[in-house]
Amino acid sequence: MKTDVEELSPTRVRLTVEVPFDELKPSLDQAYRDVGRQVRIPGFRPGHVPRQVLDQRIGRGAVLEQALNDAVPELYSRAVREAHVSVLGQPEVEITKLEDGNQIAFTAEVDVRPSFELPDLGTVRVVVDDADVSPDQVEEYLGALRERFASLRAAARPAKSGDFVSIDLAAQVDGKPVEDAQATGISYEVGSGTMLDGLDQALEGMSADETATFQTELAGGSQAGNEAEVTVTVRSVKVKDLPELDDDFAQSASEFNTVGELRASTRKQMEAVRKAAQAGQARDRAIEALATGIDMPLPESIVEHEIEHRRESLQRDLDQAGITLEAYAESRQVSAADIDKELADDVRRSVKARFILDQFAEQTDLGVEQEEVGQYLAQIAYQQGVQPDQLARQLGSSGQLAAVISDVLRSKAADLLAESVKVTDASGRKVVIAGPDAEDESGDGAGDQAGESMTAEEQPEEPEEPAAAAAKEPSAKGRGRGRRSR
Repeated sequence: MKTDVEELSPTRVRLTVEVPFDELKPSLDQAYRDVGRQVRIPGFRPGHVPRQVLDQRIGRGAVLEQALNDAVPELYSRAVREAHVSVLGQPEVEITKLEDGNQIAFTAEVDVRPSFELPDLGTVRVVVDDADVSPDQVEEYLGALRERFASLRAAARPAKSGDFVSIDLAAQVDGKPVEDAQATGISYEVGSGTMLDGLDQALEGMSADETATFQTELAGGSQAGNEAEVTVTVRSVKVKDLPELDDDFAQSASEFNTVGELRASTRKQMEAVRKAAQAGQARDRAIEALATGIDMPLPESIVEHEIEHRRESLQRDLDQAGITLEAYAESRQVSAADIDKELADDVRRSVKARFILDQFAEQTDLGVEQEEVGQYLAQIAYQQGVQPDQLARQLGSSGQLAAVISDVLRSKAADLLAESVKVTDASGRKVVIAGPDAEDESGDGAGDQAGESMTAEEQPEEPEEPAAAAAKEPSAKGRGRGRRSR
């Protein structure tokens, strides 16, 4: 087989493939067997019709066409491998020559990954947030933990901000009761501002069994947007009692015996969360830095296909929420054209990042182990509420397993990329990214005194860093590296 590669653009090539007719023989034999089993010719059993008879009755051209349909995909794959072309998507194939018994030839136009050079990663520098945890932040978390264990106690006095009241509400518009704006036994924190405008002002100073009225605009229901007169009746007033932050509280709220152990573990857990966030930031920002510094053409057909896919996905989400694109744009104080441009820019960043991760994975000879794919599928299956084996079958039958493997490989490449660049925190200290338990070299060791880990319910949460374009690739658990499977 002979293959010539013609570059049509930096992201598209034409393969011209010439194949001796003998290489079509296995597919041709199979085509004769298939056609022979399908036709019914008097005097012959199905599957035992001589070729000469099939040529006369069916025509050799029809058999050749079926043989080509069977053979060309494999011939195309061989040509791609031998030409060392990184193809994207499906090719446009045209049979250009079919000389029975002599030669066949075809062309295949297909998008390819653009050619570019990755810089020396040792020269790439990214900055992540500090992972330090201050005493005030620890106390803030412990304060929130005390709030969770607070109790309510009846108060024989008028309500004030911060109190909890049980109230009844009844609204009228133009003197007529609003049926869907009547409620009893509502628990409400005075001063929270989470219900009706004017409610907090009305409640302050009210005691149990007192009633007041106020004017407000209804936010929902059949009379949404209309001015209403609302009557509020206080049934009870309660105050919040916070437990003392002492050893007894530590024992009741956690697995620790002393408040010192609880405080130390809280700090350790908060530091661990922030260090994990640093790793995520390093990953995102390293990819972003490379994408910004590398100039590469993008295959427009791939970009346009993904833009259209994103548009359809956004429209489905809006339809399910009962919101028009125009209303969504207005809520964000932008135009529909702005949203479209934002979507297109995001797609271009994402496609560019994928090319970078794919090339980096090749250069570092990263591979994917079966166990890693299994862990990833288990994670996705849990999120979707299905069994992992069921999800694997679905992906296999739809031809999407290859995409899953690519996702896992890119995630591993992003992890290794974060480890390979120079990372400092906002204070200028070096940060070593080497897995979820990595610590920066300038750490003061304060977290080392911590005791055992908290329970899952007690672990402090940190806000997530907005993901960079490339980090939108699904992440995979596990960081083992293997040789690439060919």
